[in-house]
Amino acid sequence: MTRLCTSVDEAVSGIADGSTVLIGGFGTAGMPFDLIEGLIRQGARDLTVVSNNAGNADTGLAALLAAGQVRKIVCSFPRQTDSWVFEELYRNGKIELEVAPQGSLAERLRAAGAGIGGFYTRTGVGTLLAEGKETREIDGRTYVLELPIAADVALISAHTADTLGNLVYRKTARNFAPVMATAATTTVVQVRHVVEPGVLDPEAVVTPGIYVDRIVRVAAVQGRAA
Repeated sequence: MTRLCTSVDEAVSGIADGSTVLIGGFGTAGMPFDLIEGLIRQGARDLTVVSNNAGNADTGLAALLAAGQVRKIVCSFPRQTDSWVFEELYRNGKIELEVAPQGSLAERLRAAGAGIGGFYTRTGVGTLLAEGKETREIDGRTYVLELPIAADVALISAHTADTLGNLVYRKTARNFAPVMATAATTTVVQVRHVVEPGVLDPEAVVTPGIYVDRIVRVAAVQGRAA
């Protein structure tokens, strides 16, 4: 059953050292800043983080990297103009990197949630990204096998939840959150608003409550998309 937490610290409690953690967001849009800050306070280390990029400036995911809690990151865009935290760690050999094409990353997460053992894609064929991976010829074209990404925990942000865990998102802040919610053993969600069952339009619900384990309401912070 979905649990409505009274604090961010309660919501991220129990995340173990060595966990694989999915972190939603596309840049800062939809990033669960409050949950990340809670994870920093909680102190879990040796984490493998899966996200679209490797952090921006000194907040959110970048702050988690700076705290030295991440052993490896799996992402599509590790380098941006403001990804200096990741770049310094990587250059100094303090973090591992696995680059995954964005579409393949999303599909690997979806595959984990759907119970799919893997899929073949043209993306990455003939590049360094395909090295060491199984390939197969289908209808005269070469495809590379990509495996699902399942995780211990997903930290995501939504706009509104009901107390059963059904989620709706706001515009592009939706991004990776729906597939991440399905791919983790425990899904933790920060939201702006919590309503009673029956208030949300069922046609607007993107993530059903069956995929959500913990919800915490957070205050809006200017400049942060959620």
